[in-house]
Amino acid sequence: MSTFEKLSINTATIKKASLAEALELSVAAGLKHIGLWRDKVAEVGLETAVELVKASGLQVSSLCRGGFLTAADGAGQAAALADNKAAILEAKALGTTEIIMVVGGLPDFSVSPGAVDGGGEATAVAGGKDIVLARQRVADRLAELVPFALEHGVRLVLEPLHPMYAADRAVLSTLGQALDLAAPHPVEAVGVVVDTFHVWWDPSLREQIARAGAAGRIASYQVCDFNLPIAADALLSRGFMGDGVIDFASIGQWVAEAGYNGVVEVEIFNEDIWNLPYAQVVDTVKARYAELVEPHLVRELAG
Repeated sequence: MSTFEKLSINTATIKKASLAEALELSVAAGLKHIGLWRDKVAEVGLETAVELVKASGLQVSSLCRGGFLTAADGAGQAAALADNKAAILEAKALGTTEIIMVVGGLPDFSVSPGAVDGGGEATAVAGGKDIVLARQRVADRLAELVPFALEHGVRLVLEPLHPMYAADRAVLSTLGQALDLAAPHPVEAVGVVVDTFHVWWDPSLREQIARAGAAGRIASYQVCDFNLPIAADALLSRGFMGDGVIDFASIGQWVAEAGYNGVVEVEIFNEDIWNLPYAQVVDTVKARYAELVEPHLVRELAG
């Protein structure tokens, strides 16, 4: 099997490339998969996006993103449900079973659902800083979406984000929280993503990865590094594997031990990387993946 058989480059990594360019680059690089963001699909329209993906021969490893479920008002909640149902239908049309869910931050501060790399405006509401209530609304909206997801064969993949994003992007900060939220629902309806950038710091990470694997909940493994110093826009502090603080050997081993044998997505938000030639980014990702990630994804058998 090729070293890159399970590597998928998320379109966020080459954000300024068009969908057609991203597909062409992945095919030229010998990859079998690609991770898509909905903005790239929207740029050309779903029908054209589906045609482009089919023509490329690539498998869509995931569609990002659904979520933003923390609205405190009825209109906001209805809009979130409608947008997530649309995302589920997009995922199905594009041939992936996985829709990544960024659940949303505090209502007073949460970015708009369509924001990819920038902020958004929110209006202060009663209880808008109550994170306990915000998490409960995530649970409530998730329960409302599960039947629709099951009907269409798409899994809602909860993504815990680093705590520095709790206010504006995700009130889920740990893998354990995501697993608790997933637990009441069928495995085929709700999973979790292990994103190294967001979870590397967690003291219980090994145990929670093992728990996720035992429950059959690991839907995706995403990798990139956590760079220092933190960028002025903290969202853009991701880097190529090896440029930051993350121990990919340990986390990769834990993911493998948990039984995950699926696609590995590289998702990087970094202004400097976005400004590089796309082919250079793809080549660097492949080299770093081959050196730092792939060797640790082989599950060791007990002797």
